[in-house]
Amino acid sequence: MKLPVIDISNKKVSDIEMPEQFNEKVRFDLIERAVLAEQSWNRSPHGTDIVAGMKASSELSRRRRNYRGSYGHGISRVQRKVMSRRGTNFNYTGATNPNTVKGRRAHPPKSYTVWAQKINKNEYRKAIRSAMSATLLRDFVQKRNHNMPLTYPFVADAKIESVEKTKDAIKLLKAIGFEKEFERTYDIKTRAGKGKTRGRRRIVRKGLLIVVSKECKLLKAVKNIPGFEAVVVDKLKAEHLAPGASPGRMTIFTTSAIERIKNENLFANKTKNKKLSNK
Repeated sequence: MKLPVIDISNKKVSDIEMPEQFNEKVRFDLIERAVLAEQSWNRSPHGTDIVAGMKASSELSRRRRNYRGSYGHGISRVQRKVMSRRGTNFNYTGATNPNTVKGRRAHPPKSYTVWAQKINKNEYRKAIRSAMSATLLRDFVQKRNHNMPLTYPFVADAKIESVEKTKDAIKLLKAIGFEKEFERTYDIKTRAGKGKTRGRRRIVRKGLLIVVSKECKLLKAVKNIPGFEAVVVDKLKAEHLAPGASPGRMTIFTTSAIERIKNENLFANKTKNKKLSNK
């Protein structure tokens, strides 16, 4: 597959042959597995105190001759702690059991639970390749309601990585043809409910993804644009290309990023290549 190379002035410079990683069949099941696995890797472990609700001495005997027992008092067999006593008369209150006030929880969250999901390396690479190929298909991009220019899909010239300021990045992207995409992502909504107080006050739509070849100032420049993202090609994840496990995010690769994919054989099936070399 050949794609046109667009420069900073929105003019076609040449054509570039896309590597075989972009010829993968779109697999929704693999993409969903990879995205859910990536989300589980970022999940923070949490749990309650191991002895929460069990710090009180609430052992209650049912034996006949135990003076502190419940035998003969006409009370239910619930563990109780002693609040006060006078001789052999006790004032109890329920404790420890899950059905008592301030008792322990029956099945509390445990901090040692491993939330991370496992996924095979070749399966994970195949999911990324599948998501990469979906970014070049206009039908998949249209289903995500992106406002595409008529020239999409295309590859951006490597000079785009030299942009340093956010205002220059906005001006450049609008010149390339993503002006309507800015209107879509700038329509920011305030979330309803308690999520406003939990670090997710606003709902921002996912916009354009720019894949670059190395660490550059463009990464910080694009970071200040709502909905837009820039990522180094070797750090590319399935969730970047398919947010919410829905493939077809509008993405532009730079020519130098494409060269890194070719030369370093990124996201390729390494086991398959080894077998072919052995033959």
